[in-house]
Amino acid sequence: TSLSTSTLITMSSYHWLLAWLGLELNTLSILPMIIKPHHPRATEAATKYFLIQATAAALILFSSTLNAWQTGHWSITNISTPTATATITIAIMLKLGLAPIHAWYPEVLQGATMNTALILSTWQKLAPLTLLYLMKNNLPDNLILAIGTLSILVGGWAGLNQTQVRKIMAMSSIAHMGWLIIALNMNLDVATMTLVMYILLTATMFTSFNSTATKTLTDLGVTWPQSPVLFVAMLITLLSLGGLPPLTGFAPKWLILTSLCHTKLLMLSTVIVIASLPSLFFYIRMTYLATLTIPPNTTNAQHKWRHKMYHPWALSPAMVMAGLLLPLTPLMAA
Repeated sequence: TSLSTSTLITMSSYHWLLAWLGLELNTLSILPMIIKPHHPRATEAATKYFLIQATAAALILFSSTLNAWQTGHWSITNISTPTATATITIAIMLKLGLAPIHAWYPEVLQGATMNTALILSTWQKLAPLTLLYLMKNNLPDNLILAIGTLSILVGGWAGLNQTQVRKIMAMSSIAHMGWLIIALNMNLDVATMTLVMYILLTATMFTSFNSTATKTLTDLGVTWPQSPVLFVAMLITLLSLGGLPPLTGFAPKWLILTSLCHTKLLMLSTVIVIASLPSLFFYIRMTYLATLTIPPNTTNAQHKWRHKMYHPWALSPAMVMAGLLLPLTPLMAA
């Protein structure tokens, strides 16, 4: 059912009530997946997710009703009331888990399974982002740029003291969403490319963690004996997430900074580059901690009980794309 959400929003003739209905269906469809493990942490995560998403949906319904009352129409693409526009923007940022209203997001991901966390970090972003795409011409520019910059800063700094990989990926997601909404304010084509790259890299990392049963940073240290090739590809994907050239993750940041420089926003470009350094630090730290124990004769590697690893068929091509798509950037950005 959750797969129909973006389709429902797209086919809703840009009507706010049907868009709100799609968001509610999306929320109610993902809740059983979060709560499925029947663990107190999963119950807590599902409750938090429901309360946050219901609050954001109520704000969207209230703001769209206010706009319809003042303008006489329910069109998503032509919302002209400043108060309604700002409130809906903040509600969508709450749904996306952007700073400063992001505190629920790492906690929900930590309480969910790795596969559910993957869905929350990728597919669940599409419906709110669709609304942002449709509202593009009426978005409050200064608010969008401020929230994007703050998200990049918070996503980097808050991830420095995390040891759980799901929380680290949550902070990574917050920072990447900051880059994405800044791109959305500049250029829709660059924003679309950024979204595709984000989904590719995030899905690759979550699938790798799920295959190797990696839950904490210490688990990375005993991954090498299971599958050296998967281990090396996972480290390359981590560096790609950090945006290091010549890897795929560098392309969207490169194009976003180019767009900002073309619009004379040099100070903002400098700030978000500096703000993304903490994110790069904890990606490199994860890589470093993993490579410290590469020799296969470590005590942990010899005595840890292991089941047979499951390798999804899509993981290998995803890892190749996560590291080698940078030369195709001119084609993707065309």
